[in-house]
Amino acid sequence: MNAQQNMQDDKTGEILKAQRFQMLEDIAKELAGEVVFPTHFDAVLRLRKILHDPNQPLSRIASAIAIEPLICAKLLHLANSVAFNPAAHEVVDLQAAIARLGLNVVRSTAISIVMTQLLRAKGMAAFSDLTEMLWDHSLRTAAGARVIARRATRINPEEAMLAGLIHDLGAFYMLYRATQYEELRQRPDSVKYLIIQWHESIGVSLLNALGLPEEIVKAIEDHDQVRPAPSPLRSLRDVVYIANMLAGGHFEWTMQGNPMSPEEQEALENTYAELKPEIDAQLADMRNSFA
Repeated sequence: MNAQQNMQDDKTGEILKAQRFQMLEDIAKELAGEVVFPTHFDAVLRLRKILHDPNQPLSRIASAIAIEPLICAKLLHLANSVAFNPAAHEVVDLQAAIARLGLNVVRSTAISIVMTQLLRAKGMAAFSDLTEMLWDHSLRTAAGARVIARRATRINPEEAMLAGLIHDLGAFYMLYRATQYEELRQRPDSVKYLIIQWHESIGVSLLNALGLPEEIVKAIEDHDQVRPAPSPLRSLRDVVYIANMLAGGHFEWTMQGNPMSPEEQEALENTYAELKPEIDAQLADMRNSFA
């Protein structure tokens, strides 16, 4: 039996249909009210306003972050990594680390903690293959977006990295919510089907609910909808789309039956071939920093 038939079979069954509908209904209610995520999402929500306020003094930002030990540890580690500390001048205090990294990187790191917590949340083992693939794809997209923005546009590369990192947050959120339904945990391919249909629109609603900047929300809209490769790249949305496709955005199950053709994929990869070593190096740094 082929994969397409398996997917079709997995959509059937009254209990399964009921749980899929209930999950989507529950998500809609939650996005209209208070979004619930695992432990460290609460930390990011508490930090959200202060991290998006350019008028906040560095000392206050550091004080707010200092109460979250995991985020502190990640920021210090990242600030002393080769990518941000090529001269090997180690920083040992949080305020210096934040100054070296900049707020966009601090936001990206906080989001990375959220996503890794999602991967480890109770019940996610049923979807381990999906979550690992999505996380790897998210890192690849973020690395590509940062390099492409820096080398081919005037767009802030750290903002591009953040947008790339969270462009599939809707899919992660749907997987996390699916862990709360027994029938869906037993039928992971049915959740794939829901993600195909809903992850982009739910992702946009989720990012709006979390208060992400409008530019980043717009950048992730329709990111899996194949379209002519933009040239030149004029917006953050263009950068995220190209990075997503270079990172394997053409996964068959996410493309709603309309993947990028092999010829289009090859042409895109050839266009950005000279950036590949730099993207690979950025990816390796991110894997080390966000592990």
